[in-house]
Amino acid sequence: MSALTSVRCDPNSRTFYDRKRAEGKRHTQAVIALERRRVNVLWDLIRDRCPCEVVPSWPAG
Repeated sequence: MSALTSVRCDPNSRTFYDRKRAEGKRHTQAVIALERRRVNVLWDLIRDRCPCEVVPSWPAG
């Protein structure tokens, strides 16, 4: 559910999902790839004990 919500609400996730779809992946495969990416990022944050910094994909206005 996290990946599906992020596709709708987060432009970075939407870009990743769209790129996977353009590579020929089906919807389910693209969502699974996004889920895997999100888990990997979370694991990196936990492993490195770094604070989470979200970088927006749009310029601040």
